[in-house]
Amino acid sequence: MRKHVSALIWLIVVSAAVHAQVDKISIAAGTPEDKDLTAIGNEQDAQKKITMYQDFLAKYASNPSAVAYANWQLSQSYQTSGDLPKALEYGDKALAGSPHNLDILMSQVMIAQQLKDNSKVFEYTTHGGEAYDSIEKQTKPAEMSDEQFASSISADKEANQSAYQFFQNAAFASIGAETNAKSRMDEIEKFTTTFPKSGMDEQLTSYALLSLSELKDTPRLIAYGEKALAANPNNVPAMLMLANTYVDSGEPGALTKAAKYAEQAILISKADEPDADKSRKISGGVAHSTLGRVYAKQEKTIPSITELKAATRLLKGQDEVQYAIAAYFLGWDYAKQKRLAEAHAVLSDSVSIAGPMQQPTRELLAKVNSARAGK
Repeated sequence: MRKHVSALIWLIVVSAAVHAQVDKISIAAGTPEDKDLTAIGNEQDAQKKITMYQDFLAKYASNPSAVAYANWQLSQSYQTSGDLPKALEYGDKALAGSPHNLDILMSQVMIAQQLKDNSKVFEYTTHGGEAYDSIEKQTKPAEMSDEQFASSISADKEANQSAYQFFQNAAFASIGAETNAKSRMDEIEKFTTTFPKSGMDEQLTSYALLSLSELKDTPRLIAYGEKALAANPNNVPAMLMLANTYVDSGEPGALTKAAKYAEQAILISKADEPDADKSRKISGGVAHSTLGRVYAKQEKTIPSITELKAATRLLKGQDEVQYAIAAYFLGWDYAKQKRLAEAHAVLSDSVSIAGPMQQPTRELLAKVNSARAGK
């Protein structure tokens, strides 16, 4: 909990020097409120301190600044005692009197994180980002020159930059922890508006395309992916998801588009270069796998085998699920060519991998084994 500073506590009212839109408050030294807060701050008994703050709220109910501060201190007291629902409740009361207060919003984020309440975490973080953005949107006071106003805005943004970064990082983590696809997608769209220069475009694209894929919203997925690529032509996750979407769509011209995006992803990932890390190898492997599936659907079995062999080589030991997908289609191609020994080898290697391809692989392997036995 923050200790009471008798001379000045900044929480709600606008700073005279900066005229900021971020909420702050001052409680002048020597006022009854200041003296009572000092007494509360000196109290060592936690429960007695809570009671004193409750009395303070009743006594100074007509002073919004004092009420907001006391509610915030009560929130932190309850957080310390482990009563997190109460802590969140009193933090919300503090925010009602000081909605653009970054310190209170940061406290609320941390309480919501302790509660593992993703929706609340995201709510407070985006409010924090919007409060920070409001610094630039304020009206210039008549008595200020343009230069003074620009300088004050710059200083206030710099002073609150760490809080903004905290909100941005916490909001992004909240998106990653969200298990509901619709909620995750809603948060992504809100995040990109609130934190437009986060530098997390590729990760957000991955989350967005995964969400839309889970929602089976193919038109929106394609629109989002195309938009992401327009903003960043080297966005490999967007290329891979679009390629995978088009290869299964069955629409006229879809295979051509799938091949185009897969080929672009192969070129950009450079998975065969000596310095390629795990991420690049997986991206390249998935791109080769998708391109192999395109060729298979076009009845180009030999080029399909070439791509799928490249995929299995890159994915083996890197991503089991994606390896199993590539191995299944490679086994299919081998079986189609009556290269049964090779089909048996690749399918046997992947059949033990748990996931969506395990049952299809078992079934295909059984057919291959049956064909081999009948020779």
